[in-house]
Amino acid sequence: MILQLKRETNIEGGVYGSIAIDDGRDKYILGTLENEQFLIPAGRYPLRMTWSPRFQKLRPEICDVPEREGIRIHLGTKPQHSQGCVLVTPFGLSAIEAQINKRKKYYEDEITLEVIDPDAGTDR
Repeated sequence: MILQLKRETNIEGGVYGSIAIDDGRDKYILGTLENEQFLIPAGRYPLRMTWSPRFQKLRPEICDVPEREGIRIHLGTKPQHSQGCVLVTPFGLSAIEAQINKRKKYYEDEITLEVIDPDAGTDR
């Protein structure tokens, strides 16, 4: 399953975007926010639930980002709340976590996050 993060609107210090989830049963468009100084490159990345030392709980991790680690999807409302992570609302975080857990439990496959940046292309 592929979730697409599309970067859409530049704001002061950040970039608004959206993550589309469509598992054939449920469809969601979730708002995102990223810090423009720490954007991860456009491309495809495995998305896994891993332990976060910072949050002291399982959180979605965007894996295999070149020269970066610990890049996560977590709660936040301002670009300063991120140093490369993708910020979402509480509902957005719950929806993404549910998809990862469901895919792992029932389908034994991985979720991929495809980052699409119209200003930078999608190749990594």
